[in-house]
Amino acid sequence: MKEEIVRLLKEREGYLSGQELCGSLGVSRTAVWKVIKQLQKEGYEIEAVRNRGYRLIESGDVMTEAEIKSCMGQGIIGRNVVYYEETDSTNIRAKHLAEAGYPEGTLAVAEKQNAGKGRRGRRWTSPEGTGIWMSLVLRPDIAPAQASMLTLVAALGVSEGIYEYARIPAQIKWPNDLVLNGRKICGILTEMWTELETIQYVVVGIGINVNMEEFPEELSKTATSLYLEMGEKLKRAPLMGAVARAFERYYKIFQEKGDLSSLKEAYESRLANMNRQVTVMDPAGAYSGICRGIHRGGELLVEREDGQLCKVLSGEVSVRGIYGYV
Repeated sequence: MKEEIVRLLKEREGYLSGQELCGSLGVSRTAVWKVIKQLQKEGYEIEAVRNRGYRLIESGDVMTEAEIKSCMGQGIIGRNVVYYEETDSTNIRAKHLAEAGYPEGTLAVAEKQNAGKGRRGRRWTSPEGTGIWMSLVLRPDIAPAQASMLTLVAALGVSEGIYEYARIPAQIKWPNDLVLNGRKICGILTEMWTELETIQYVVVGIGINVNMEEFPEELSKTATSLYLEMGEKLKRAPLMGAVARAFERYYKIFQEKGDLSSLKEAYESRLANMNRQVTVMDPAGAYSGICRGIHRGGELLVEREDGQLCKVLSGEVSVRGIYGYV
C-alpha cells in the first residue's frame, strides 16, 4: 500500500483527500493516516490539511522499497523489489531470490554493499547514500552462449536511462562500463546459472556512481560520479526507474532475435570505443587497432594495422583517452 500512496501523491499536483485514498486503496482512513506517518518518518515532506487532504511537497533522495516501486514502470522490470539497507552484494541477494523462485524482473537494491564486485573479482566501492547498487533477475529464453550479450543490453539501458533522467550523454566502454569525460561512472556484472545447457537464470548487477563527492586516491583518476560531472545532486530512485524502463525496452528488442542486430546502431551511437584507437590484451599477444563497432553477437570489431578485422569476444580493451590511456 505504501508504494501506491506514494505514486498517487506524486501524480496529484494539489491535495489528495483521505476519502479518495481510501476509495482507491479499499482501506480505512486510519490505515491511510498510519502510512502517511510512516512516510514522513522516512523523509517525505507531506502536508496534511483538514478538509483538503494530503499533498507531497518534497521527497528528497529517499531510497525505500515503496519509493523505488513507485518509480518503476508497468512492465516486468521492477515489479518485484527487494530492498536492503545493507548487504554483502546485490548480485548475491538476487541469486538467492532467483533460487527461491522469484520471477523475472525482480530487482534487488541496496543502500550499501560490503562486498560489491566487478569483473574478474575486482572490488566495487559502494558506500551508503551515494549510488545505485542494484541487480536484476532475468530468465531469458536464449542459449547460454547468448547470455553475454545481456551485458551490452544493460549498458545501453543504463546510458539511455541516465540521459532520459539527467540529460547526461554517458558513453559505453565495451563491454561493461559507462564513462563520462574519460572516467568511469558505472560498472555492470552479468552472471549466469545453467543446468543441462539451459539457462536457469541470469543476474545483471549494475552499480552507478550518482552523488559521490570524492573517491579514494587509487580511484580518483579513473572514476567519477554524475554529481561531480554536472554539479548537482540527483534523486536515485527515479533515476533507477528510468534505467529500468530503458533496459526493459531494449531487453524486449533483444529477445525478439536473440542477438544485437536490431540494437547495433543504437549501441554504436553511444560506444566510446567507436572509431578510436584501442589496445586489445589478447592471450596470444596484445595488439592495437581501430574500433569499428560491434558484431551482432556482441563482439567488438577491431581493424588491425594490416587491415584485418578481428572479433573480440572477451578480455581487456583499453581505449585511448579513457582511464588515463594515452
